[in-house]
Amino acid sequence: MHASSPPHHTHLFGIDFSSAPSARKPIVVASGERSGAAVRLKGLQTLPSLAAFRSWLDTAGPWLGAFDFPFGLPRELVQALGWPQQWPELMRFYAAQSRADLRTRFAAFCDARPVGKKFAHRACDLPAGSSPSMKWVNPPVAWMMHAGVPLLMDAGVDLPGLQGGDAQRVALEGYPGLLARELIGHRSYKADDKARQTPERLIARKDLLEALEQGRTRLQLRLRLSHAQRDALVDDAKGDQLDAVLCLMQAAWAHGQPGHGLPAQVDSLEGWIVSA
Repeated sequence: MHASSPPHHTHLFGIDFSSAPSARKPIVVASGERSGAAVRLKGLQTLPSLAAFRSWLDTAGPWLGAFDFPFGLPRELVQALGWPQQWPELMRFYAAQSRADLRTRFAAFCDARPVGKKFAHRACDLPAGSSPSMKWVNPPVAWMMHAGVPLLMDAGVDLPGLQGGDAQRVALEGYPGLLARELIGHRSYKADDKARQTPERLIARKDLLEALEQGRTRLQLRLRLSHAQRDALVDDAKGDQLDAVLCLMQAAWAHGQPGHGLPAQVDSLEGWIVSA
C-alpha cells in the first residue's frame, strides 16, 4: 500500500485556506500528480465560499490533500479549559462555540501566563515553525480551524491519526511556511496589501519557485511548471497560489511515505503538520 514509488493515479492537492473566503480572497486549490521525484502542477482552482469548499471536498478519490490550517488544539490548553479529551468530541464542541466566546477564553488563558509563554503550543509547532493553533489574530489560525475542520468532518474524509473516514479521500495538515523557510529563510514573499507588495517580495517568489523546480529541499521532489504557470505564481503578490503549491509539494511527499510520513506517535488531540 505504501510503496516507495507511489501509484500515479492518486490526485494530489494543496489547499491555501481562508476562514472567510470571497471572490477577492478565495480559497486556492493547487492540483498535481507525482511521477518519481517530479511533481507536475496540473492546475489552480479558486473557491470563493466555504460552501464551494465543502462541495469540492466531495471530489471523487483517490486523492490526498495538504490543507493550510490547524487540525487540532494544544493538549495543554484543552486540559486547562476542561474541554473534551477525544478529538471528534473536542472539535464538535469547539465548532459550537462562538468566536467571541473563544476569544474571551483564549485571552483569559494567555493573560494568566508569564510573558513569553502566553500561548500553549502543539508538539508540531516548534519543528514546523508554525503559529499556535489557538492564535486568533495575525494570522487568525484559530478561526481557520473553526471554519475548516467541521467541513472536513462533515465530508467524511480520512484524517490520519485523528479520525477515520473515506480512505480514498485523505486530508493532512500542511503548512507552506515550513517549506518556504527551508528554501528562502525568513524572507517575506507575499503581502495582502498593495503598499507592501515590494520588488523584494517579487524576487523572493522567483527564488522560491526556482528552488522548488530544482528540488532543493529535504523533500527531494522537483516541481514541474509551464511558463504560464510560473508567471502566474510570480505575479500573485498575495502569495495564495504559491502557498497552495507549497502545500501540494507536502502532499506529494506524504503520498510517497509510509503512514503519510506522520510520526509513529502523534497526539490524538493535536494532530501533526506533514513533513515537520
